[in-house]
Amino acid sequence: MNILFIGDIVGKVGRKAVRLTALKLKAEHSADLVIANGENMAHGSGFTPQTAEEVFSAGVDFMTSGNHWARKSEGITLFSDPSVPLIRPANWAGTVPGSGYRVIEVGATQIAIINLIGQVFMQEQSDHPFHAFDRILFELPKHVTVVIVDYHAEATSEKQAFGWYADGRASLVVGTHTHVPTADARLLLNGTAYVTDVGMAGARDSVIGDVKEVRVEQFVNQLPAKHDVPESGDAIVCAVLVDIDAQTGKARSIKRVDTLVTV
Repeated sequence: MNILFIGDIVGKVGRKAVRLTALKLKAEHSADLVIANGENMAHGSGFTPQTAEEVFSAGVDFMTSGNHWARKSEGITLFSDPSVPLIRPANWAGTVPGSGYRVIEVGATQIAIINLIGQVFMQEQSDHPFHAFDRILFELPKHVTVVIVDYHAEATSEKQAFGWYADGRASLVVGTHTHVPTADARLLLNGTAYVTDVGMAGARDSVIGDVKEVRVEQFVNQLPAKHDVPESGDAIVCAVLVDIDAQTGKARSIKRVDTLVTV
């Protein structure tokens, strides 16, 4: 089976770019499932019912999140609705709405999708992500062979370490959060497809999706700056395409399928 995973969707320009590309990529690559990280899609931070519906109607089948998942109060209720294919980090500290993993059915295949948040350089309080992964695997029904993990973290070393920790137990480990695509998409030694960071769906000529002039000035002057996201222009949709053996859960291949569009 083929799975397309799209990196962090950033703001209106990211949503527009996904609307222009998701269905085309799905058809071109015969993808059975399209997953995207959506935690930045509501003007760069969080979810709203309207932005979620826009992304789902654009061809995304399932969404993961990260440290910004609860930034919009009107979007938190989405996580408590079992009919919405959306998850938060499984190792988020405290008692919060929603689930950190979901088992879905694609054709005759049961697929577990897990969302974890890293601890290195992250401000949010979270439980140990490696231990949380072990607990989830223990809870999964034995017939679930395909396991997909979105590891939302800052440090490349932490993401790589988790990739090796999950090698042979996860079908796919994708890193998200930094919005900058990495060139290390590969199969690990025991059959896990891995990439340190998928990248983003957002403004190409930006600073990780934000208006470049605002962020440059912030670095120059070291003063607080108002968060702003471009609404149009050239956009990059960063994604990986993964071929997984549904019987064994082992990945056969992984490749980048980044796309440039104007919105």
